[in-house]
Amino acid sequence: MTAKLSLRSPTDMIAAVPYLIGFHPTDSAVVLGMKGKKLSFAARHDLDVPAAAFDHLAEVVAGQGLDCAAVLGYGPAHRVDGVVKEVRDALESRGLEVVEALRIAEGRFWSYVCANLECCPPEGVSYDAESTQVAAHATLAGMVALPDRGAVVRQIEPVGFLAREAMRQATERAYGRLGHLLDAAPASDLLGRRAIRKAGAAAVTEAMRRYREGGQLTDDEVAWLTALLVHLPVRDFAWERIGDEGWHVQLWTDVVRRAEEEVLPAPASLLAFAAWRAGQGTLAGAAVERALAANSAYTLALLMQEVLTRGIAPSALADFPASTDARAGGPAVRARRRPKRRRFRNSSS
Repeated sequence: MTAKLSLRSPTDMIAAVPYLIGFHPTDSAVVLGMKGKKLSFAARHDLDVPAAAFDHLAEVVAGQGLDCAAVLGYGPAHRVDGVVKEVRDALESRGLEVVEALRIAEGRFWSYVCANLECCPPEGVSYDAESTQVAAHATLAGMVALPDRGAVVRQIEPVGFLAREAMRQATERAYGRLGHLLDAAPASDLLGRRAIRKAGAAAVTEAMRRYREGGQLTDDEVAWLTALLVHLPVRDFAWERIGDEGWHVQLWTDVVRRAEEEVLPAPASLLAFAAWRAGQGTLAGAAVERALAANSAYTLALLMQEVLTRGIAPSALADFPASTDARAGGPAVRARRRPKRRRFRNSSS
């Protein structure tokens, strides 16, 4: 869960950014949105994107119900000056006050807002972000700032060499096990749907229990889980039980790294959802990319892509899952009327 960080100075803003986006930015434009002095939203773009991307960024930020915003540009002046002005103008044209605009480079910052040469000299202001209370609070809250975006993406790279071969063999065994499960299903169980749902619920519940308690799945358990997640009722059973605790991210990161490509879209999409819920938007985006690379039409991945593009905050699902039991991997208890039972569909959704 993301810590609530208070920002009182430009250095606090600079200190907060790596923890909020998950890595130390370079060649980037970052917008921080605040309610009072409490930071409630952060968004980032590369500098070398079309102008329309910055207009969209401003539109997303302005739609968050914020009191004010700050714009931070990372890089040399000739690349940052125009971008910061463009984003700032776009935010102000939408009625959002921009209280600070900074350029950050080589351990110094320059303010586009402050004209006082005593506090903001032409040579810039040196800062030490690591010594701030913001950095200390973020670290205590378990927030991590990786060196760059590539380090975030590498967190979910597939395992290789002997580990990859072991997972290939485990997945073949899982397919065989699934075949035996379907063969053993009674004639009244059309296509073995009930048998798959039961096995899938058990596999998901055990996986969640294991990671909640600090454990890990074996290769055969990961392979069995991914083979079952191909079936949408099983995937949705898992989806409905993902909370904002960090172990959900650990679980689905582990499964994504070990899953075979043909069964990757479901766990990658579930990781995207778990990471988004935990406030790890960059990791969520990387997971969406992996899911869509495996299946460009996978509906849950496309849904998560839309959520991230629109800048929808995780607080929109503050009451999801609906019960403590559901968070723990137990039966979901809902206050609303239960939805109609889904039809069994293939893995393209």
